[in-house]
Parts: sequence; C-alpha cells; structure tokens
Amino acid sequence: MSAVASGVTDALTRMRQSRASAWWTGTGRPWVSARAKTAGAVAAPVLGTVSGFGWGVLLAGVAAGIAGLSFGWLELVVVAAVCLAALLVAVGFALGRSSFRIGLDLAANRVVVGEQAVGRITVGNAGTRSTLPARIELPVGSSFASFHLPRLAPGAEHDDLFGVPTSRRSVIVVGPVRSVRGDPLGLLRREVRWTDPVELYVHPRTVSLEGSSSGFLKDLEGLPSTDLSNNDVSFHALREYVPGDDRRYIHWKTSARTGTLMVRQFEETRRSHLAIALSTSLSDYLDEEEFELAVSSCGSLGLQALREERDVTVLVQGATLHSETGRRLLDDLSGVEADAKRDTIVQLAKATGQAVPGASVAVLVFGGHVSPAELQAASVQLPLGVRVIAVSCVPGAEVRRRQIGDLAVLTIGQLAELPAALRRVSRA
Repeated sequence: MSAVASGVTDALTRMRQSRASAWWTGTGRPWVSARAKTAGAVAAPVLGTVSGFGWGVLLAGVAAGIAGLSFGWLELVVVAAVCLAALLVAVGFALGRSSFRIGLDLAANRVVVGEQAVGRITVGNAGTRSTLPARIELPVGSSFASFHLPRLAPGAEHDDLFGVPTSRRSVIVVGPVRSVRGDPLGLLRREVRWTDPVELYVHPRTVSLEGSSSGFLKDLEGLPSTDLSNNDVSFHALREYVPGDDRRYIHWKTSARTGTLMVRQFEETRRSHLAIALSTSLSDYLDEEEFELAVSSCGSLGLQALREERDVTVLVQGATLHSETGRRLLDDLSGVEADAKRDTIVQLAKATGQAVPGASVAVLVFGGHVSPAELQAASVQLPLGVRVIAVSCVPGAEVRRRQIGDLAVLTIGQLAELPAALRRVSRA
C-alpha cells in the first residue's frame, strides 16, 4: 500500500507542476497569450518612433534620477528632470494624425545615361483642418532627398521638383515617399509611408548599326541547311516525280524537254537567330569603363537585330536576359553588374551553345583581359555551323580585325566604332 500511495503522490505532484508550468508559460492561459500579442503589436510602432538618441536620453535620465535620489545629488536630479521634460515635449511634436494626399510622378521611367531625369512630389491637405509644417523624405537609390512642407490649409496643395543623377547605368528605386514628424532634437521620429516605390531605368548608350549587320545576318527568310524538303523557299535541285508529290511544284519546262515529270526540291531553311553572350566576369575587364562599353555594344547588337525582326537571345553568366522587345532588353541591361565570382568566357560560350543550339550567329562580347587561347577555347564550345564573332571592348584602342582560326575578333575603342568594325566582318 505504501508503494501505491507513493505512486499516487508522485502523479499528483507532476500534475501540479505541469499546471504551474502551463500557467507561467501561458500555454494554460490562451487569453493571456492573445493579450500579450495584442499589446506587443500596439507597443511596437510606439517604441519604433523613439530614435537611438532618444533612447540614450531616456536611459541617461533614468540613471541620473536613480543616482541623484540614492546619493542625494541635486544636480543629477535636475539632469534627470531635463531629460524627461525633453522627451515629454518631443511627444507633443510626434502626436497627431496626418491627412496628406501625396503623389509621386516621374517625367520618364526610362532614360539613357547622362539624360536628365526629373520627378515631382505633390502634397495636398485632404483634411478639414490646417496641417502643421512637416518634412517629406524621398529615398533615391542608396540616398534620399528631404523637402520642407509648409503649413497647408484645407484643400491646399504644395509640390516640389527633384532631379535624379543618371551619370551611371543602373536601376534606381525612387520612393516610397514618407512624411516625417518629430521634435527638433531628434528624440522621436514618426514616419508615415504614402506611396509605393517606382523604378527608374538608366539605359546604356547604344548606337545604330543600320546596314552594318547584313554581313553576318544575310538571309531575311532564314539560312539554308543540309536537310531537304519538298516545300520551302530555298531551291536545291530537280528530281523525278513520285506519287504523292504536290503537283504545284512540277517543273513543266524540264518535264516537256525530258519527257519525264520533274518536281522541284528545296533545302529547308531556318530563321536567322542571333545569340549574344556578354561576359560579366571582372577577370575579363581591366576597369569599369571597359565593362560599360561592352554592355553598350551588347545592347546595340540586340536592338539592331530586333529592328530587323530577327530572333535574338542575350545571355550573361548564369542568366538569360529578356529580349522580346528592345525596351525589355535595355531594362535588363540596366541592372547587369560585373562580379568576381562569374564563370569564364569559355564557360559562358559553352552555356550559350547549350541554350541556343540553333543559332546562326553567336557574338561574344568581353573586355581586354581575355587571351587568344581563351577565345579559341570558347569558340570550339559553340556548335558547328554557327558563325562566331568576338568583340573585344578596349577604350582608346584602334579599330582592328584579326582572325583566330575560324573566329573573327573585332577590337573597338569606343561605341561609335562598332558599325565600322562590323562592316569589316561583312567584307571578309
């Protein structure tokens, strides 16, 4: 009986401990957990308005108050009172509701490097009372612009113009616009977001290649292959008629001369397809200027092929860019960046051959750090029958063309020289 009583006592003890644990942890009180979450959700935005400087003033005031009362130092008590008074005054600046109506408008969402990009912020008072002066902040990329908003009467509007630097190709996120209320000392800072961010695409410079690309993209209808067909546009030869042939392709003059029905036979053609492989490996470039020239050359080649309504595929290490339209291609090129961890030009050529096995022309675009041995190794990674052209971008270099096996290598020193360099390929 003593063993049974001991077992019952142990079970009751474990039950009490389990209930106590559930009480203190909140698992036995779901209403306590829900209230704690609600209190946290309410307190988070309130505590978030206190700046780092504000927390420092609060801690200094509390510490000074405790030390002053403990040791009887009146000076520390005064310091504590001043700190707490400053925080109370700051609360008055942060309180209140904002009834703004704010709009963000860019004159153009796409500009070329160096072009002026201008935007406007419009702020209106949508309330029935006048608004206090406030500050409007606008993040622009990694920095932000600040505008002073004066007192606005009900229904009044105020607008500010701003410019966005476009000296470098990039995708700049403008916004969101936020209003900031706080005290002059910066103890409290209350932000309210009013708009969504807007992307500004700074496109690379491009040059027209009209008339320059005909040398390596000759056939508007396609390039002939070795596969024979009974119905295409590239005539190959005549053969004897067999039952089932389309009578529309009977060559009557030859049939009358030979006394045997003869039909036309054709070579199947494939659509001209341009594959452009842009290297984004830092090891292939001497400096940033070379990389920017390569990006501009890639964009110029892609735009010209799209104007001629040809199929285009643009690749970089690890990604295929959108090339359905010129705008989408330039948008993607705006965000392309060089990276030290990218694959080599040889691996990029291999990926291009695998991604676009039916390409008729492949163009490799890179900087001045690629050796002839690497170019030779890259060219053999592309399928047989694909014409390969390499474009080496070296700012300040003279336009020249050299041959490495079957690979034509063009060197350009500036973007305006690209059409002349392509004409050299055309004459080859």
